[in-house]
Amino acid sequence: MFANAWRRFQRWIQRSETLGPVGLAVVVGLLSGLAAIILRYLIVWAHWLFFDFVAGIPALVGMVNPGWGALVIVLPALGLALVSIVGRFAPEAMGHGIPEVQYAIRARGGRIRARVIGAKAALSAISIGSGGSVGREGPIVQMGAALGSVIGQITGLNQEQVKILVACGAAGALGASFNAPIAGVMFALEVVLGSFAARSFGLVVISSVTATALFQAQMGREPAFVLIQPFTLVSNWEFLLYLMLGGLLGIISTLYVRSLSWFEDRFEAWTWPPLWKAVLGGLAVGLIGFFGHDLVFGSGEEGVALALGGGLTLGVMVALVILKILATSITLGAGASGGVFTPALFIGAMAGGAFGQGANILFPTWTAAPGAYALVGMAAVFAGAAHAPITGIVILFEMTDNYQIILPLMFSVVVSYLIAARVLHDSVYSIKLRRRGALTAPSSSMSVLDLLLVTDVMVEEFETVVADMSLEELAKLAQSRRTRSWPVVGSEGELRGIVTETDLERALLVELDSIDGPELCVRDVMTTAVTTCTPGDTLRTAFGRFTEKDVQQIPVLDQDDESTLVGAIRRHDMLWAYRKLMDEHQELMHRASVLVRDPKEDAVQIEVQVDAGDRTVANRSVRDIRVPPHALIVLVRRGERSFIPKGNSRIEAGDVLVLLTTRRHEDELRTWTSAWHRPTGGVGVPS
Repeated sequence: MFANAWRRFQRWIQRSETLGPVGLAVVVGLLSGLAAIILRYLIVWAHWLFFDFVAGIPALVGMVNPGWGALVIVLPALGLALVSIVGRFAPEAMGHGIPEVQYAIRARGGRIRARVIGAKAALSAISIGSGGSVGREGPIVQMGAALGSVIGQITGLNQEQVKILVACGAAGALGASFNAPIAGVMFALEVVLGSFAARSFGLVVISSVTATALFQAQMGREPAFVLIQPFTLVSNWEFLLYLMLGGLLGIISTLYVRSLSWFEDRFEAWTWPPLWKAVLGGLAVGLIGFFGHDLVFGSGEEGVALALGGGLTLGVMVALVILKILATSITLGAGASGGVFTPALFIGAMAGGAFGQGANILFPTWTAAPGAYALVGMAAVFAGAAHAPITGIVILFEMTDNYQIILPLMFSVVVSYLIAARVLHDSVYSIKLRRRGALTAPSSSMSVLDLLLVTDVMVEEFETVVADMSLEELAKLAQSRRTRSWPVVGSEGELRGIVTETDLERALLVELDSIDGPELCVRDVMTTAVTTCTPGDTLRTAFGRFTEKDVQQIPVLDQDDESTLVGAIRRHDMLWAYRKLMDEHQELMHRASVLVRDPKEDAVQIEVQVDAGDRTVANRSVRDIRVPPHALIVLVRRGERSFIPKGNSRIEAGDVLVLLTTRRHEDELRTWTSAWHRPTGGVGVPS
């Protein structure tokens, strides 16, 4: 009874064009606002646990307790160690949070696992509460996005609809967390979704407003940063100073992004266990806070308030710019779970405040208070680091409720963004996506290697060996197989290493030279630094790794749990798939040229999105779809991925079919599509 009612509800939601989507946006907004409230309380509780309870233990046992004292050095290490242990159960909940959401949208059709919600809340609260130099915006965005994704999945929505709910959750969570509903919308569209499409905008606005209203009802309506006085532009000559400030902060924002990337690379390159990396990184952050300045601990909102109020000296603010960049880079490199947005605001406030104090010393009669420059600096560093000038402008206006300085704010933000984008093509978020292969090449350089993913080519049935296997057994296996390498797995299928024919031959020669020595096994000769791929990587990424390492086989790891082996990709299989798709591409282009062989006749391209109820095409192979004789399915778009359809390619709900015909037969094709679906639009393309 319930199952039937639920299926009817799903069908209604999937077909509804107004009430259903609006209702889901409201639900996602309410849940995102609730998540923002819960995360705020969790961070407060975690801070009490580490800096009050743990730091107060010496006093409980009768020792003198001069504040936190030197014990503060180990608190971040304790927190990051705990994060490292707990994070094994949900690896996608580690890291910034926002790149993971972007990756889910671009490579996974917006699908995010439900466990991310609770795991991200716990891990980020511990990371921030123990003194880790990260912010809460990344975690709350990922939590809100996961809520939207889960609701979209359980209601059976297609990929495009799920992505919109992901953006709704991200906007609601960020808008609520910072009391900035407009900025939440801009951030979700500009950074997370990467699109300002009209069909997304309305639902994202509804979700952000709903979440913020709930948050304000519980936590109050005060802006995130309360200014002692409203800042204004004192003189038009200040525009020259704000121009210089924008240029300086554009450079600082690129240094911030490069520092984050460099430290993450260094920590990743170390072969130490993750727990040891976490402890080492936490101790480094503790030392920075103890010997440098304790304002580097946590998200840094207290430091921002001091900079805006003019409560710090020039020298302290300059030092804090450097210390905060180092602390945040080390914290994230060591495996913490937290965002980079609030630290960017801190860095901008300190750099801008220091610049403002210098300007006040040199030009005391026509410059505003240093806090004005600190305010502008916050937005400028974020815009430069995230390549998101619109969000940078709007969010600072909402977070401070100060509109009087909007002109210099816009000026510096745009200058910072232009310089940062010129120096560094990747933003603080996209740089991680590029490494994971989720950023495709521009259309001008697109090739067949970008159309196929590893999942299209990898094999799921392949030979593996265990670490305890003797070399004699491996040699017998090698004689009876044509395989030249074998992944080494543990008892639960996790990847432990890889052993090749070359490793085996060298080891056997060693055994022959030392007959009286102990018998070697696979563990003694295998390679632990393994080159791997995930199913969502493109063949371009895989091809580069084959070329770089000169290997014949690469293990494929689960993108949600990068310790679990799910397949293998072999060099000859990849090359075969490449040639096969090239042949089909050439054949399709030949058919298309025959279709429009009259040079006076234009070609017409029509795009149609497939819904679950479109039974003529949904869940059917291309060869089984009776396309009109004068039309072709030339491309299928699935999420952020596009591919040339093969005969056995299966069309799924949410796919966008790109159909080609001639102007003469356009009506025939549109009649065919309207029989099972209303087209999303058509574009005439000259042949």
